[in-house]
Amino acid sequence: MTYDPVTVVGGGLAGSECALQLARRGVPVTLYEMRPKVSSPAHRTDGFAELVCSNSLKATRIDSAAGLLKEELTHMGSVVLSCAREAAVPAGGALAVDRDAFSRLVGERIASESLITVVREEVTQIPDGRVVIAAGPLCSPALSEAVLALVGGEALSFFDAAAPIVDASTLDLSVLFRQSRYEAEESGDYLNAPFTKDEYEAFITELVGAERVVLRDFERGGLFQACQPAEEVARTGRDALRFGAMKPVGLTDPRTGRRPWAALQLRAENREGTAYNLVGFQTNLTFGEQKRVFRMVPGLEQAEFFRYGVMHRNTFVDAPHVLDRTFAVPGTTVRLAGQITGTEGYTEAIASGLLAALNTYADLMGTEPVALPCTGALGALVAYATDPATEGYQPMHVNFGLVPSLTDGVRRGKRERYRAYAERGLADFDAFLSTRPDLFPTLDTASGN
Repeated sequence: MTYDPVTVVGGGLAGSECALQLARRGVPVTLYEMRPKVSSPAHRTDGFAELVCSNSLKATRIDSAAGLLKEELTHMGSVVLSCAREAAVPAGGALAVDRDAFSRLVGERIASESLITVVREEVTQIPDGRVVIAAGPLCSPALSEAVLALVGGEALSFFDAAAPIVDASTLDLSVLFRQSRYEAEESGDYLNAPFTKDEYEAFITELVGAERVVLRDFERGGLFQACQPAEEVARTGRDALRFGAMKPVGLTDPRTGRRPWAALQLRAENREGTAYNLVGFQTNLTFGEQKRVFRMVPGLEQAEFFRYGVMHRNTFVDAPHVLDRTFAVPGTTVRLAGQITGTEGYTEAIASGLLAALNTYADLMGTEPVALPCTGALGALVAYATDPATEGYQPMHVNFGLVPSLTDGVRRGKRERYRAYAERGLADFDAFLSTRPDLFPTLDTASGN
């Protein structure tokens, strides 16, 4: 069968995976990569799938969300993930790579595909025809403007500020209380961590003195004007947070019957209430310091973090409100993939590129789009990122806070619960793959080959 050509913009993780998957299915691809003619402040080479930050693709354990995602990618035959494994270096329970070897392997796979034509030039307008935009979080200004014009509205944020997200099952509910300001106790949409004066003073001291991430120059411009980190607010005065994000007005601590000195609020991140974010606590602290300092919050002493707070320049669209369930712009033949959709992380970018290829291939064949089960890692992430009910959308990586709760009534520890999530998710994922042989005409989905 002869397919119409597809244009893929961006030779990062998502774009490389997308192009390779389409070519393997007989689809001709024109792959645009602006480097080396035009570079970004973060890149140092012109190689495909260059890792510009860490060289780690996170955990490989099946009882972790990152590990489950890798297993799902393996079952779908991810080419870029196979390159990562081939370029792996010792890293304990994580998949870390020699970044140069990894990039070289991906480049070799692309060069070996006769159906992929590489064009080294910047794309400043949306190309005609069927297109996948996988330009990454440092999308060039001209292309960013073109994407913004396509999706409409104030859909792009150029600086990302995200607060930490914690595992609800690790919170101390004997200390935290549920109440929205000025509403009755044990009602409302927020959990509240009440501080005494001494607890607040100790917390502020550690917050302002904690080690911060040193941002690159290209990440500084307009950052603090757009969204102040909590530690920067605290530096303006010791009571600044108590009269801001931590104001206790309208709250009553049921343990004392009085208003606390200060209160940090937590808001549910999903409908199931399995994950909570720290409201107003976008931060530039190192991950280790976040764990240390935020565990000083009453009720969070044993908190486990699904996501640490991050603050950096990032281009992403408000996917829940401008893209459909396949990350396509409604009414067009343009689909987005990778971090520009707000799916954050290396492995997530690979998965997004693979999913874009599958849905584009389904479009070309005139078959149903991919509808992954939300019990799996990728399906849960896609469901979150494309749910119109999602408000205040911020970049998100896979985590078990996004999956539906277990319903068998069995009490489990954290590790056992995560393993149960993974076993359920992978079983549902494989059951789905078995129903779509049209998407995998040459792949053994059980082995990933």
